[in-house]
Amino acid sequence: MTTPSLLILPGDGIGPEVMAEVRRVIDWFGDKRGLAFDVSEDLVGGAAYDKHGTPLHDDTMAKAQEVDAVLLGAVGGPKYDVLDFSVKPERGLLRLRKEMDLFANLRPAQCFDALADFSSLKKDVVAGLDIMIVRELTSGIYFGEPRGIFTEGNERVGINTQRYTESEIDRVARNAFDLAMKRGKKLCSMEKANVMESGILWREVVTKVGEDYPEVELSHMYADAGAMQLCRWPKQFDVIVTDNLFGDLLSDAAAMLTGSLGMLPSASLGAPMENGRPKAMYEPVHGSAPDIAGQGKANPIACILSFAMALRYSFDLGDEAARLEAAINAVLEKGVRTADLLGEEGVTPVSTAGMGDAILAALDESL
Repeated sequence: MTTPSLLILPGDGIGPEVMAEVRRVIDWFGDKRGLAFDVSEDLVGGAAYDKHGTPLHDDTMAKAQEVDAVLLGAVGGPKYDVLDFSVKPERGLLRLRKEMDLFANLRPAQCFDALADFSSLKKDVVAGLDIMIVRELTSGIYFGEPRGIFTEGNERVGINTQRYTESEIDRVARNAFDLAMKRGKKLCSMEKANVMESGILWREVVTKVGEDYPEVELSHMYADAGAMQLCRWPKQFDVIVTDNLFGDLLSDAAAMLTGSLGMLPSASLGAPMENGRPKAMYEPVHGSAPDIAGQGKANPIACILSFAMALRYSFDLGDEAARLEAAINAVLEKGVRTADLLGEEGVTPVSTAGMGDAILAALDESL
């Protein structure tokens, strides 16, 4: 059997720090569970620009197309704000998503019981929360044409175009329905069909796809109302599917229900490759956090949970993913906390590496 391959792209800011803890977890699975991975590493974002003058070198892009999964840390930072838009660090991330055709972005929002008090919402609203937002990732307003800043008469105008084809909506909807079948068999589709023609098409196509999934309870909601309902009673949802722009906004809103961006992973999935595995990239939801980079304050859990998603969705190792998730839960239950999760009495503050130590110890205890 071919050894599964991983390309690690630590990126900028805290990316290298949190990814270092992921490397330790990967090594643990190799040493203790016999799960070997062919791991390579390369540059993306500002780090790639500093060396190559581009946020993603063509050779790196080629590697990403060949491996079974990509693990990405974070990109960007204030030192790159002066760069032309075409070479900003974020363009490297967008190129990966676009050229790998990673059309379905899975963003879970799960509230660990030990962290329920960290949410800005009441504990009873978020305790036990476990929802999945599926965001379309390669089309919509971020990629539609025409776009740009133009001069009309005596003033400038900025233009972005919301554009979706039936096939683009169909494939992300099927991904969401497939997930719903494995979870609570409940799916809510969010758009703005009341004011946007693209929203009308979105609702029609999702409804049509739903006919192939009669066991799934399908509902529709305007995205602005969905944002309100996420804050009012998020546990009414199980799987949410939505477009690129609304998915960006709604998933970040859902992220803060859990108490910290440092806790949230994501997966970006594409079409199956020849080996049957989907093209995939996994990354934490948080950014590069340059204000704490190099200080050992970053929370590596989101990045480690992203590797857990890779175990589940790319390598069919759901039991091992659950093992890793349970180890993280055990650590949190013991009161081990990085800087973003401090604030309650009786906790044990640890560094980025200290959290990695605790998770590895919990994994040892799971054997």
